[in-house]
Amino acid sequence: MTTPEDIGAVIHLDLRTGAAELGTAPALRATVARQLGRAGLPEPDHPLFLVVDTPAGLTDHQQQYELLTAYRAVGEVRILVLLVGSAPGAYDGEDEILQPDRRLVRPAMLRAAGTALLWAGDLRSARTALEQPAPDDPEALAVLVDLLSVPDVFLRVLDDFGSLPDTVAAPGVRLLEQDLPPEVRDRAWRDALARFAGEDTELAPDLPVTAWSAADLPEPLRGLVTGRTGRDLRHREAGGMADAAYHACAAALDDAEEALAGLRSVPGLLRAARREAFEADLDQARQALGDYRDLVGTALHSGGSGTVPSAAESTARLAALGLRVPSAEGVGERIGEGLREFAGRLLGQGLALRAVAQRFTGLAGRVEPVPGSALLPKLAEHSAEAVARRSGAASGPVPGSVAGPSAAAAAGLLGALWQGPYVALAIAVPLVFLGLAVFGASRLRGTGHPARWATGPRAAALGGAVAGVAVAYATEPPLWLSAPALVVALGIAVETARRLWRASAGCWATVHGTTALRQALSGLDALLAEAVREHWAADERLYCADAARSVAGMLRATAAAADAEAVPEPERSPAAVASATEPPAADDWLSSASALETGAFAASGDEDSDWASAYAWEDGPSWDEASAERSAARPADPWEDGTAGAPRWLDRESGEGGPELVATLAGDLTDAAMVAMAPYWGAVERGQAGALALRRTEDRVRELLSTARRHLYHNGVLAPPPFAAAHRTRATSANLLGTDPQRVAELVGAEPERQAVVQLSSPEQGTLLSRDPAAAVWIRFAPEAVRGEVEKAWRTTGAAWPQGTLWTSSGRYAGLIRLTPLRMGVVDTVRPRESPASDGADGYDRRDGDRW
Repeated sequence: MTTPEDIGAVIHLDLRTGAAELGTAPALRATVARQLGRAGLPEPDHPLFLVVDTPAGLTDHQQQYELLTAYRAVGEVRILVLLVGSAPGAYDGEDEILQPDRRLVRPAMLRAAGTALLWAGDLRSARTALEQPAPDDPEALAVLVDLLSVPDVFLRVLDDFGSLPDTVAAPGVRLLEQDLPPEVRDRAWRDALARFAGEDTELAPDLPVTAWSAADLPEPLRGLVTGRTGRDLRHREAGGMADAAYHACAAALDDAEEALAGLRSVPGLLRAARREAFEADLDQARQALGDYRDLVGTALHSGGSGTVPSAAESTARLAALGLRVPSAEGVGERIGEGLREFAGRLLGQGLALRAVAQRFTGLAGRVEPVPGSALLPKLAEHSAEAVARRSGAASGPVPGSVAGPSAAAAAGLLGALWQGPYVALAIAVPLVFLGLAVFGASRLRGTGHPARWATGPRAAALGGAVAGVAVAYATEPPLWLSAPALVVALGIAVETARRLWRASAGCWATVHGTTALRQALSGLDALLAEAVREHWAADERLYCADAARSVAGMLRATAAAADAEAVPEPERSPAAVASATEPPAADDWLSSASALETGAFAASGDEDSDWASAYAWEDGPSWDEASAERSAARPADPWEDGTAGAPRWLDRESGEGGPELVATLAGDLTDAAMVAMAPYWGAVERGQAGALALRRTEDRVRELLSTARRHLYHNGVLAPPPFAAAHRTRATSANLLGTDPQRVAELVGAEPERQAVVQLSSPEQGTLLSRDPAAAVWIRFAPEAVRGEVEKAWRTTGAAWPQGTLWTSSGRYAGLIRLTPLRMGVVDTVRPRESPASDGADGYDRRDGDRW
C-alpha cells in the first residue's frame, strides 16, 4: 500500500504578498508545519516547494529564497518557482536603460541543483478576444498551481529542467480535466458512506447464528465454535460417580421394563405379584432418577452464580463428580488473528460495518461459556413434578384393537352352536372375556377407567353367543359339529384376550411413568453433557467472546463516524460547526474550501499561507477583488459549468457518474477502515482492546475518512487513495465517471509539432524564447488510473505510442506541457555585495550572463 509519506506533498508559498512574514527560518518552518498539519501529513524527508512570485520579486525576496534553499531536511530540498507577470525594466536614475521583458534577473542561490524557474508572463485565460483578464488571472493561476501541485508532475518538470540552459523555461499547456459535478460527487460520497456504515437496525437474536455456519469462520475461531459440540466429547468418566448414578438409573429402568414384560403376559394377568414387582422396580427407577438429577444439579451449581470459573477450577470440581472436561490444548491460539481475518473476510465481501458488527455479536454468543446457573431452568423440566405431569398428560382410555370386538363376536358365535340341554355351553366364550375384564380391572387399577377397555370385546362375545344360539335352533347342527366349533371359539377367545391384555398393560405402564422416566434420564444426561461442554476451554472462549464484542463495538463506533461524515455541514451539531476552523478533516468536503482557496491551508491572519487568495500583485487588486465581477456573474461553484472561469487551455469534462461509482468509493472506505483498525488488532491480540484502544481507533478512522474526502476533492475518483488495498482492481473511467477515455488518448498522443498547447507568455516575452523547436521539452501526462484504457485506445486507432508518457497519481488532469527555454543571455544571475549597499546604490553586482 502506498502511504502519504511515500507520495509526498507540494508545499505552497506565495511571495507576492506577506513575504516579510517569512523573514526568519522559524517563521518559514512554522508556515510549512501549518500547511502539512492541516493536510494531515507529516514532515517530509524531501520537501517540495512550489513558490509563486513575480520576476521583480526574485531580487526583492532574496532573503526568503536563501531561507528556502537552506531549509533543513533529511533529504534533498527541491524548489520550483512559478513567475507570473512581466519582468521589470532597468533604470539609471530616472532614465530607462533596459525595457521590461528584456532580461530576467535571478539571485545566484536559485541556480542550485533541484531549483528551477518557470516563467509564465501571461496566463492567457481569455477564451474570446472580448475578454481582457489580467496576465495573472487568479482562476487560471489556481489551475496551473493545482497541476504543478501533483507530485509526479512537479518532479517530472524539475527533472526535465536539467536539459535546459539556466534551468529557466516558459510553459505552454493544454489540459483536460475529467471529474464529477459537485452534486454528483456529493451524492456519491454520501451514498458510499451510507453503504459503508449500513443500517442502524438490530437483527433478531437468533439471526446471526443461523445466517452463517461455523464453516465461514477462520480456523482459530472454528475450533472454539465446533469443538464443544463434537460427538467425541465424552462427559462421564467410566466408573465415576456420575457414570455410576446414570447406569444405576438405567438399570432400574431396565428392571422395570423387564417386570412390565412379565406383567403383560397371561400369568401377569392372573397373578397380582407381577404387578407388585413392576411397581417396586418403577419406584426404584424413580429414586435412581432423583439421585442422578441431584448430581446434575450439583454439577450445574459448581460454576457459581452467574460466573464462569477458570478452566482448572472447573476441571477439578467436575472431576470430583466423575465428569471429564476434554482438553483444550492449542484451541485458544491466534484468537486475535482469527478475529482480524474474520473481519477482513466479511468486509471484503462488501458487508456494511453494522452487518459485520452483528456477525461479531453472534460469534460472541456462540462461543461464550454459559454459566451453570443459566442452565438451571432446564433442570426444572426434568423434576419429579414435571415427570409426573407428563405422565398424567398421557393418561386416558386404553386403546383397544379394532379386531378385538370382531374376534370376540366370532368366537361367541362359534361357541354357541348348541341347542337343547347343551345350550348352557354357549356362555363359555363370554365367560372368558368376563374373566379378562375382572382380572384386568384388578391389575390395572389406577388408570381412571379400569374396565372400560374390555367392555367392547365382552359385549361382542355375548352378542355373538346369542346369535349362535339362534342359529343353532334354526339350523339344528349335529353335536360333532358344535363340539369342534366350541374348541375353536375358546382358542380364539383366549388369544384375543391375551392380546388385549398385553396392549392394555403396556399402555398402563406408559401412563404410569416408564416412558417419561426414560425421557427424563436422557434429558438429564444431555443437560449434564452440555454443562460439561460449557466448561471446555472456558478461559479461551470467554476471552474470544469479550474480544468479539469489543470488535463489534469498535465497528459500530466506526459506522457512527461514517454517519457523522455524511451529515451535510449545515445540519451538523454546533460542536461540529465550531470545528470548521480546525483542519479540513472536520469540514464537509463539498462546502469546505479547496486547497487552492482561502483558508484551506492557512490559519486566521496567516497571509503567507493563504497563498491562493493572494494571487495578486503587491500593489494590485487581490484575488477576490480581481474576480468579484466574474464571480457575481456565474455560479459560485465553478464545477457547475464546465467552461465558466476555465482558461482557454483547459477543457473540463464533467461526467454524471458510472454504475460502479458508489461501490468503488465504499470499497475505498473499507480499505481506510482496515488501515485504521490495524493497530487495534494488535491490542486485541495483547488483550488490551479497551477504551483507550477504541478511542485511538475512532480518531484514526475519522482521520482516514477525512483523507479520503480530501483525496476525492483534489485527485478525483479515478486515482485510488493512498490507503487503497493493492489487490483491488480500479474500475474504468466509464464505470466511475461516465466519461470517454478517447479524449485523453487523443490529447496525450497529439503531435508535438502541431500547435497543441497554449504558450503562457506575453508578446514581449515571446521574443525572449528560443526559436529552436528541438530545444523545447514536452511532457505528456495522464492519470495512472486510465492508463489501460488510453493504451487500448491507442492500439485500437493504430496511433503511435508517445514515449516517456508520465502516468500520474492524480485522477483529474491529463494533457501536455511544453517547456521552452529562453535565449542565451536573457537570464542574468546576480549575487549580493559582501558589504551593505550605500544609499541610492543597487544592492547587487549585475553581470550579464554571469555564470556561477
